[in-house]
Amino acid sequence: MRANPGRHHRTRNPKPDGVPPAARRLRVAVLLKTNSGGMWILPQVEELRERGHEVIVILPPGDGRLTLELRRRGFEVAESPLDFQLGPGSLRGLLGLRALIRRIRPDVLHYHLLASAFAGRFATLGLPVRRVHMVAGPLYLESPVIRPVERLLWRLDDVIICGCQHASNRYGELGCPPERRPVATYGVNTDRHRPDWSDDDEPRGERYDQRAAADARAKARAELGISEDTFLAIMVAYVYPPIRLINRGRGIKGHDVLFPAWRSFRERHPRVHLLVVGGGWTAAGEGHRRELIDRFDVVGDPGITWLETVADVRPWYAAADVSVSPSLGESHGAAVEAGAMAVPSIVSEAGGLPETVDEHSGWVVPMNDVPALTAALSQAYRDFESGTLPARGRAARQRMTELFDNRRSAVQVADTIEAVAGGGLGR
Repeated sequence: MRANPGRHHRTRNPKPDGVPPAARRLRVAVLLKTNSGGMWILPQVEELRERGHEVIVILPPGDGRLTLELRRRGFEVAESPLDFQLGPGSLRGLLGLRALIRRIRPDVLHYHLLASAFAGRFATLGLPVRRVHMVAGPLYLESPVIRPVERLLWRLDDVIICGCQHASNRYGELGCPPERRPVATYGVNTDRHRPDWSDDDEPRGERYDQRAAADARAKARAELGISEDTFLAIMVAYVYPPIRLINRGRGIKGHDVLFPAWRSFRERHPRVHLLVVGGGWTAAGEGHRRELIDRFDVVGDPGITWLETVADVRPWYAAADVSVSPSLGESHGAAVEAGAMAVPSIVSEAGGLPETVDEHSGWVVPMNDVPALTAALSQAYRDFESGTLPARGRAARQRMTELFDNRRSAVQVADTIEAVAGGGLGR
């Protein structure tokens, strides 16, 4: 039997002062610009349905991974007439989306990702619907083009649920008051991601079986051909195509920071290996991945293994000693999955990444700083040699269970949607 994703943390977070819970069944439309990514909405829509609300998810046409999973779970999926791309048919698509939302007649429109936010805001102008924007990644708030536009447009949202404190702070700088920018992380399912992972996903508490974790580690390392005494670093990230208006046209995940840092680190530490997991996001992203492979001679380097996108990343985290997230723009990223798997992280100062670690569970380095990343890898290696690195991993897991479990976050999101629908939050 599949575990109920809302069953682990059932204690409700308190409502804002004076805001009662929703007293009626709501119709909530969730708008997303992708039908394959965005799997992180699943615990949120499950929590809303468990409370008795009707949920309709609006996605682009096609049988993407998200669409198929939602339908498997019994959710209604409506096809968006808008493809979320600027072009000759954009106005027609936007009008079609408006007509679809009018037919659905939601009490609340809940959108994720900036393109969905732009579409949802304009498609519902003048309609009797409350708008809840959830920020998956705050990188767009660094853009000198988008930032002044968003300074005006955020006012069309009743509430902006920020996926990290950094995003909330950024919206505060744009004039958004604190009560309209609460924080609820996208987080991670800490039962599914754990060192002694299994495929049943049943809740098993915060403690884990040390022997099962050691067996999972040994099996994954055997598949990679890596011995137990080899220090293994892992980077898990899609390769996104560079965006001209952001980071001066560089890829946002920081692969071009990690590879030179790794080469410098490995010159002094030969018994080390780097595992990179993640294919290109879209054809343009795959093109950029191939360019990175050629530029840094990854194929010719026996100390680097690059796996394309995998169905289940947990075995590779189980094999790893440290996770690396050298991003140039991020919310919480892979660090929450790594931490739940008891793998400490080295993260850059970008976005919300520093929120994922403390002095006991990882390291924070300046963004785009190859020497600093090299030094952090050396510090992690020293902990590996001294046998103290697993203690950092245990601290990382404790931090994830306490602060970043996505089922607890789903409760916060549902509470906020109910409060907005009840008129207690927003404009």
